[in-house]
Amino acid sequence: MTKSEKIKALQGMSVGQVAERSGVAISTLHFYEEEGLIESWRNGGNHRRYSRDVLRRIAVIRVAQRAGVPLKEIAEALKSLPQKRTPTAKDWARLSARWKAELDTRIEVLTRLRDELTGCIGCGCLSLKACPLRNPGDQLASAGSGPLLLCAADEG
Repeated sequence: MTKSEKIKALQGMSVGQVAERSGVAISTLHFYEEEGLIESWRNGGNHRRYSRDVLRRIAVIRVAQRAGVPLKEIAEALKSLPQKRTPTAKDWARLSARWKAELDTRIEVLTRLRDELTGCIGCGCLSLKACPLRNPGDQLASAGSGPLLLCAADEG
């Protein structure tokens, strides 16, 4: 690393530079920071500065979001990494394996929901006892009949 590269690394990148290089809006970067997903420091002029490794963290966040992983889960996963270290390929393999299992479960649930929805279209929710979406397994049978049944179904 040359002397000028070392100086640039110590100075960090501005929020605008990070936004441009990552393709993420400045407001999103601020949000990520508020949520503890990335971090910055303030320079002498009180401007936010980011180390270059933030670009890799943002890439991990964006890919995970695209895969449907909620931000809270991404934040938990990133907390398991040292804050100053760039996530490595090994880190990504561990995180994505965990997320893959969760995504497989979601896909299974959504597939079942889609299949049940097809049968439900003809019903029009006229049969709360038989409806697998409004009353799975007739769970509301113990609540009795009448308006309480509808209120209980709406809360579920």
